Amino acid sequence: MDMLQVENVAKNFTMHLRGGLVLPIIAKVSFAVAAGECVVLGGPSGVGKSSILKMVYGNYGVDAGKIMLIHNGQMADLASADPRQILQMRATTIAYVSQFLRTVPRVSAIDVVAEPLVTGGTEKAKAQDRARQLLARLNLPERLWSLPPATFSGGEQQRVNIARGFITDHKILLLDEPTASLDAKNRAVVVALIAAKKAQGTALLGIFHDEEVRQQVADRIIDVTRFAPDLAA
Repeated sequence: MDMLQVENVAKNFTMHLRGGLVLPIIAKVSFAVAAGECVVLGGPSGVGKSSILKMVYGNYGVDAGKIMLIHNGQMADLASADPRQILQMRATTIAYVSQFLRTVPRVSAIDVVAEPLVTGGTEKAKAQDRARQLLARLNLPERLWSLPPATFSGGEQQRVNIARGFITDHKILLLDEPTASLDAKNRAVVVALIAAKKAQGTALLGIFHDEEVRQQVADRIIDVTRFAPDLAA
């Protein structure tokens, strides 16, 4: 079953400092991601991979097309959803691991990781237990769990970020370079976490510049260069 369907999506950026110049980024983007499948967006830097992820998560608006996903048992178009609906989709259906953790002052790492579960109604103690399990699996030293991640190294922050993204049972998970700041040991942990999500029926869409990791996790690789806009049209 397809959990996510991207249909003829296009994105332009308007350069306001250059007289409103419209810069086409991608056009006619169409693909689907099934339950239990990891689809990887491939192609060189600047071709639009991260833009696709941000549109699928609702961070970027869509200039044309649909982004259909199964939400609360029904197909819904995230591209035309209002901000309140997008927040509801993020709360229950679609999760995102970005390249960078947005740190919150004075909030401990364990609470940063547990927060998506607590927001979804899980008892705080249970959410924190799950957060501890993930942080331990990702080899983050226990002495750091009670500290704000703002003081952590890039690799430590990324492990907090990964734990936060993987903690829920959302049926769609977006991954933007989740292993970029990790050593080999923790890259292997992330590969195992992705395999577990696939076994649970999660649909995963990601970007992985690490060739070894990409080959381990990808069921299909989509060459995003095929969605380059026809500038001569």
